[in-house]
Amino acid sequence: MRIRIVDAFTSRPFTGNPAGVCLLPAGPWPDDAWLGQLAAELNHPETAFALPLPAGSEADWEIRWFTPLVEADLCGHATLATVHTLRREGLLTGGPVRFLSRASGLLTAWAEEEKDGDEGDEGDEGEITLDFPAAPTTEVPIPAGLADALGVRPEGTFRTGALGDLLAVLPDEATVRALRPDLAGIAALSLREELRGVIVTAAAAAGAESGYDFVSRFFAPARGIPEDPVTGSAHTALAPYWAARLGRLDALTGLQASGRPGRVKVALQGDRVLLTGRAVTVLEATLRVRPVLGEP
Repeated sequence: MRIRIVDAFTSRPFTGNPAGVCLLPAGPWPDDAWLGQLAAELNHPETAFALPLPAGSEADWEIRWFTPLVEADLCGHATLATVHTLRREGLLTGGPVRFLSRASGLLTAWAEEEKDGDEGDEGDEGEITLDFPAAPTTEVPIPAGLADALGVRPEGTFRTGALGDLLAVLPDEATVRALRPDLAGIAALSLREELRGVIVTAAAAAGAESGYDFVSRFFAPARGIPEDPVTGSAHTALAPYWAARLGRLDALTGLQASGRPGRVKVALQGDRVLLTGRAVTVLEATLRVRPVLGEP
């Protein structure tokens, strides 16, 4: 089995969010414990496993995502990385590719046609668009301990429904960028409030043309991700929030201002969000350990 490490939501290596991608052979899923051990071995924010489905199925592939600690219900950057890998392997038919996920239903993606680059270079890969369920936000009181954990009191906080995050709105972009949170405090709060993680966000700084409309960062230490570099799934909540706040019906661009920044184009379409970005492969390797098959 080949393993790829793909940087997602970026066109430059060593930026954006790294994901492991494993394209499994047709047949039964490997044992869950084995999948988790491999994800922990790779130790990236998420590792995606994609299993081809028989012709005539409702989807082309079944997809699952694992952090170093747990299986995830939804992951944007690792899905984008998987589509990028399928394109590189010539496994896309030219139309949309359909993924069946266990917790988030049917997910669809489109990839621009790959353009030739120099030998040994991936060239201009073109954009990839993911069609994910939107996560509408509901305002809630600021949870006890959040201001202390962040080091700043949010202007407001919102739950994100099935996504399972807390969205905290901060005063400005500079505050988001300067944030040095108490990760142990966020982990404790996440466990107490049954959260996947905490999203912080603010409008893009006024003035110079930035090329983005809002900034964000994402912290999920209770899931084994102290700070996620670029979180596609978080933008399923950021998109409806900022579309409503900015009164914008056209596409928006979010900048996730981590140490490995990346940009996510978002477009709200009813109860769905289109997430668009690029990706680049930085490593390919051969797995030397046989999968342990799970129950049939």
